[in-house]
Amino acid sequence: MSWSRFKEHSYHYKALGLSLDISRMPFPDDFLPSMEPKFAEAFAAMAALEKGAVANPDENRMVGHYWLRAPQLAPAPEIAEAITSTLAAIKAFAAKVHKGEIAGPAGKFRELLVIGIGGSALGPQLVSQALGRLKAGRDRMRVHFFDNTDPDGMDQVLREIGSQLRRTLVLVISKSGGTAETRNGMLEAAAAFRAAGLDYPKHFVAVTGAGSKLDLLAVKDAWLARFPMWDWVGGRTSELCAVGLLPAALQGIKTDQLLAGAAAMDKVTRTPSLEENPAALLAAMWYWATDGRGSRDMVVLPYKDRLLLFSRYLQQLIMESLGKELDLQGRVVNQGIAVYGNKGSTDQHAYVQQLRDGVNNFFVTFIEVLRDRQGRSLEVESGGLTCGDYLQGFLLGTRDALSEKNRPSVTLTIPEVSPRTLGMLIALYERVVGLYASLIGINAYHQPGVEAGKKAAGGVIALKLKLMEVLRLTPGTPFTAESAAARIGQPEAAELVYKVLEHVSANPETRVTKSLKSPWWESTYVYQD
Repeated sequence: MSWSRFKEHSYHYKALGLSLDISRMPFPDDFLPSMEPKFAEAFAAMAALEKGAVANPDENRMVGHYWLRAPQLAPAPEIAEAITSTLAAIKAFAAKVHKGEIAGPAGKFRELLVIGIGGSALGPQLVSQALGRLKAGRDRMRVHFFDNTDPDGMDQVLREIGSQLRRTLVLVISKSGGTAETRNGMLEAAAAFRAAGLDYPKHFVAVTGAGSKLDLLAVKDAWLARFPMWDWVGGRTSELCAVGLLPAALQGIKTDQLLAGAAAMDKVTRTPSLEENPAALLAAMWYWATDGRGSRDMVVLPYKDRLLLFSRYLQQLIMESLGKELDLQGRVVNQGIAVYGNKGSTDQHAYVQQLRDGVNNFFVTFIEVLRDRQGRSLEVESGGLTCGDYLQGFLLGTRDALSEKNRPSVTLTIPEVSPRTLGMLIALYERVVGLYASLIGINAYHQPGVEAGKKAAGGVIALKLKLMEVLRLTPGTPFTAESAAARIGQPEAAELVYKVLEHVSANPETRVTKSLKSPWWESTYVYQD
């Protein structure tokens, strides 16, 4: 790429210490000017959203994650008060835990188990991994996660905690209080505490909506504390409320700096000018790269181990926000941008081969971090070369190798990984998603596809219960998948019945055994009384 194009399309934001290079996106000279009318509408929609407009019309909700780092901008004093009082409560609770004023029967809490899924886990995991042990010394608490309903995964986490369960504080995070994966994790954790002779409510804290099932349970069983979630904050944009700030504060991360970084980014990205607004420029690049239709995938490559989870975090933020069947007028549009990523320079030994020489159906976001480490670096080769020099070399070299084959990329440069810069990145991409959603005319703040998946899963669970009831009432009677489906009155569900029978027969506690037959679909399943 030419130096003159780099000078024209590399943008530096002094107030943030952040740079954005879009010079390797080969858009024509008239592209940015042609987008000005669309962005005028997007900026106006974003301003209305921040002032309290119902920006999520399908659920008739305001969208208020920007108020979390600027409570004074909230449209009602009671919302501002809720934010500031919750921030104070988070700090006070974390301080008391660290001092041992809030403790378990065995003394100070040393371990932290976070139970959540989706936005209630990905944000806290990103922050924990990116900012944990940032300087010499240990974190105030060691953090673990139940972020799925996989029993073996939970067993693995419990083995990591081991004998320190008696010194473990548990955060259960669910806005509705009825999310199945989180409820299951809560029940598994409670069972582990009981098995260890521990009174689990003396270890448990809820982060949930007021009056939810989880909230009522926490009151009934006298849990240690409860922190709020609000309906105007979606799960994927909840990292900077109690969902993410409470575990971060307990780990010992400077949450004020996270919020300050996000607030600084918000201030810059409110600017209603394309070239002065990094979020707008990124949204424009997404629009150009994908034809405003998701025609290319987005590959996110942070060249920093601490940012390994950033691509997973963005995967949910972007795909759940933009992956929509209908636009705001109810027309079928099937929008979305697929996101995947790894980290540099691992990418060089993984899928850069395809990125350079394979199907050209993507654009790359490189994330460059200038500072290598907290202290001085070791010289690994004469001339003062360090591991960090090689890391930058692989980033710049990979970028050039892609450009040689006309593979587009943008590069986002930050000075270091810190609470402030991570807060900036979180806020930047929240704003990009909001602006891009306005450009393509969709609701970025609901998730009907997620609800459809939950409903379908509920149907499978109902089928399993019905199937097990039939098996228990006919002990010793062999069933094929077809005969079992017919017996429960759902012959059209033979495939589902087969999958459920395979699963239950693999788990001895169900008392269902399998007799393998040929052909395989004639295999039989028997409940042993």
